[in-house]
Amino acid sequence: MMKRREFITLLGGAAAWPLAARAQQAKVPTIGFLGSTTPAAQSQLTAAFVRRLRELGWVEGRTVAIEYRWAEGRSERFAEFAAEFVRLKVDVILTHNTPPVLAAKQATSVIPIVFATAADPVGTGVVASLARPGSNVTGLSSQTPDVAGKRIELLRDVVPGLRRFAILANPDNSYVALEVREIQAAARKLDLEVALIEIRRAEDIALAFEGLKGRADALYILPDPLLFIHRLRINTLALGARLPTMHTLREYVEASGLISYGANWPVQWRRAADYVDKILRGAQPADLPVEQPTRFDLIINLTTAKALGLTIPPMLLSRADEVIE
Repeated sequence: MMKRREFITLLGGAAAWPLAARAQQAKVPTIGFLGSTTPAAQSQLTAAFVRRLRELGWVEGRTVAIEYRWAEGRSERFAEFAAEFVRLKVDVILTHNTPPVLAAKQATSVIPIVFATAADPVGTGVVASLARPGSNVTGLSSQTPDVAGKRIELLRDVVPGLRRFAILANPDNSYVALEVREIQAAARKLDLEVALIEIRRAEDIALAFEGLKGRADALYILPDPLLFIHRLRINTLALGARLPTMHTLREYVEASGLISYGANWPVQWRRAADYVDKILRGAQPADLPVEQPTRFDLIINLTTAKALGLTIPPMLLSRADEVIE
């Protein structure tokens, strides 16, 4: 027969066990994941990040918790979600693209912030310098403006007799003005005319194409969460208007765009996991230099080229990292 004291000890242990489990659970670090688009649109990038985290010993649901928030291309939600992460006292905020990074930076100067991609982080005020970020923010530059001239040259190689092109961009995105200046400077050197077409809301897309008639031989699409979500619609309208498109990201070319040239985002998201790992183990963001991309991918959609009646030069095809047929 069990003695009364043993029974009380056992009962006490049983009562203490959930408390201990809860305390242990509370010690699991939390990442606030601020996605600028949707889970489906970013599935490859999220998977690259989570896979690398696991390789580094952070298993979601066991040794690390991830709070996901998806802005679905609506820029007003960035500040709302960043503020929520501050209330939740997450250990690190992971995000990407310039507007969400700036929203997170405005929400907190204490919680470390890692960006998986950001175009010209110095020019947009995300960090003080690449070598010394100097605050609670660090990550990976996608170095977008620096390669604008290269993209225009590629577009000229693909579109015979290119004389004028239009830039499709969301002017509310703070890096857009910087890249537009780069594009305009590169176009002047090549004696090309440029028109800027602004898209702030989904409703502006069809109107933009109405206004494009007879004004451009091609389109240069600047990446933005809103444009990313509607990339298939944009490329379908471009095909209907017989306008070749130049993009920064391969995802646009997978959605019927013609050509893209830019940093490899899955590689950058893997690297972002390394930054998060270092911070969770005690490193300070201010001491982690911003990394620049080492790999730029050229992706060509041959199906789209054929639909537009374009012949891609063999030299360009041989240089492509991927040809979609």
